[in-house]
Amino acid sequence: MSLLSIRPAVVDDSSTILKFITELAIYEKAEHEVLANEQTIKETIFAPSGHVNALICESNGTPIGMAIYFFNYSTWLAKPGLYLEDLYVTETQRGQGAGKLLLKRLAQIALEQGCGRFEWSCLDWNTPARDFYHSIGAVAQTQWIGYRMAGNTLHQFAKDD
Repeated sequence: MSLLSIRPAVVDDSSTILKFITELAIYEKAEHEVLANEQTIKETIFAPSGHVNALICESNGTPIGMAIYFFNYSTWLAKPGLYLEDLYVTETQRGQGAGKLLLKRLAQIALEQGCGRFEWSCLDWNTPARDFYHSIGAVAQTQWIGYRMAGNTLHQFAKDD
């Protein structure tokens, strides 16, 4: 039986975080979209004035998963919110409770920080993840449609008159 633990990520975890990001991208069939590298992870997640946080889940001292999150703000609640950017447990270690343990720790952090919400997004085709989220009481927000501007579109829009 493995002993699971959660700890805040440290800069020395940058290569592990990159490995998990890459594994997640492969699972989501988007490996070609990963531009992150160890240096950019160090410069963003671990920046002195950074706004991004990460947790590492370990099994008997070996990293098996991560959660990357940041705080946003709800104008209607007039409270901060915790937004989970990525949750990942390496495929061979799934089913031990690591994902649930990471989510529980994030929920605790949200409450400690006075957050009114704990939110995340999930790909519509990721049925195992969606079933898991439903099993812990999370509710899909189907009335909202996410929008994104990136790459050339973002650059063009920002500089157009």
